[in-house]
Amino acid sequence: MKLVVKNALETQLLAEKLAKRLKPQDLILLTGDLGAGKTTFTKGLAYGLGIMHNVKSPTFTLIREYHQGRLPLYHMDVYRLENGGAEDLGLEEYFNGDGVSVVEWAQFIPSELPSTYLEITIVKDNANDERRTLILEPKGDRYERLIEELKQDIV
Repeated sequence: MKLVVKNALETQLLAEKLAKRLKPQDLILLTGDLGAGKTTFTKGLAYGLGIMHNVKSPTFTLIREYHQGRLPLYHMDVYRLENGGAEDLGLEEYFNGDGVSVVEWAQFIPSELPSTYLEITIVKDNANDERRTLILEPKGDRYERLIEELKQDIV
């Protein structure tokens, strides 16, 4: 599924709609260049989960946990694990836990990922700095159903 959003607010609103349908152990992989809007999307997810805490990029901490909402949100930025080290983080405990996991730069930890997840690629528009194309690719039945439900929300 491809969606075009005009600005950061629309990115957050889409993420907010998705968040309302998320369940424990859901995994979202966010892919995109620096500045594409991965953290902006995560802010929308957090808001949709009822988390009013300021969401910041976990670039230097690797994982930020938010427990104030309907479900915990585990926001991970594994860019710094390009050369290894993910196996020491206990990521499977997050993925199999009570919350929603969002992973930025997941291409650096392919062996740590389960076989099912929702991958969202955010592509900046060269002609318009505000506009983004979001490509949602479900891996597994759970995420295919989730995309179908999300389509109902945005029509």
